Amino acid sequence: MKVVLFGKGGQVGWELQRSLATLGELTALDFDSTDFHADFSKPLQLADTVRALKPDVIVNAAAHTAVDKAESEPEFAARLNAEGPRVLAAEARSLGALLVHYSTDYVFDGSGAAPRSEDAPVGPLSVYGRTKLDGEDHIRASGCAHLILRTSWVYAARGGNFARTMIKLASERDALSVIDDQVGAPTGAELLADVTAHAIRACKATPSLGGTYHAVAGGETNWFEYARFVIEWARANGLPVKVAADAIKPVPTSGYPTPAERPLNSRLDTRKLRNAFNIALPHWQDGVRRMLMEAYAK
Repeated sequence: MKVVLFGKGGQVGWELQRSLATLGELTALDFDSTDFHADFSKPLQLADTVRALKPDVIVNAAAHTAVDKAESEPEFAARLNAEGPRVLAAEARSLGALLVHYSTDYVFDGSGAAPRSEDAPVGPLSVYGRTKLDGEDHIRASGCAHLILRTSWVYAARGGNFARTMIKLASERDALSVIDDQVGAPTGAELLADVTAHAIRACKATPSLGGTYHAVAGGETNWFEYARFVIEWARANGLPVKVAADAIKPVPTSGYPTPAERPLNSRLDTRKLRNAFNIALPHWQDGVRRMLMEAYAK
C-alpha cells in the first residue's frame, strides 16, 4: 500500500509517521518539503504531488489551526482548510485513492450539554470552524472514498500544549484562573494516529466503512479540571509547583474574551467509530498521564 502524508511536522502528523509506516510505503511531506510540493497556501499545486506519487491512501494532517489568527486572515485559512482538501479530494477520486482528513468539534455551535453525533446539525462560530466545515463539504461532494475524523482538544508530548503551559505557570505563580464552562475530551495525537492506521486498514478491506466519524478520548472534562489534574500530577511527581491547590480558580469563558468564539460544548459521541471499527477509546486521563510521563521523564 502506498501512503502519502501531508502535514508531517504537526502534532498529529508526527505521530502518523509512526503509525502509517506499518501500512506500507510511506511518503511524509510538509509545507517546506523540496522533493514534492506540499504547501497548502498554494493548494492547486498539491495535485501535481498526488499525480506524481499515485498513492493508494492520502492522509491530510495539514491545517490552519491558529483559531484566533484565522479571524484576521480568513482567506488564508480557507486556502489551507477548505481549498487544499478540495484539491486532494478531486485527485483522490481520479486515482481511486482513500482520502483521510481531520476535522474538529468547532463545526458545531457548542450549545446544550449532549454529545454531538456525526449527523447532528452544524453551526460553526468562527472562521476556523467555518473553513474546516467547508473542507469537509468539499470532500463529501467530490465523491471520493474518504474518512473524515472529527476530534477535539488535541495534544502531544512533542511541542507545546495546555498541560505543559499549566505546569509552567503553576511553577511561577501563586494563583491561577482557568476556564470551567468549556467541556470536551483532551485527545492525544498518538491515539488519533493509531485509530487512523486501524481505520485505514478496515476501510481498504471494506470500502463501505468510509464516511465521517468522531474520534476523541473517553470521558469528558473542562479546562479548569484538566489544569487541576496536570498540576496535581506535577506536584505528586516532584516537579516545582508554587501554586496551592486552593489557589486555582474557575472562571467563565466570558472572563477571557478572544477574537474567535469557542464552543462551550465540545462533547462528541464516538459510538459510531467504536462500533464500526471495533475499537476502544481510553479515558482522557490515561492519555494525559502517559504524555506527562514522557514529557517530564528524568
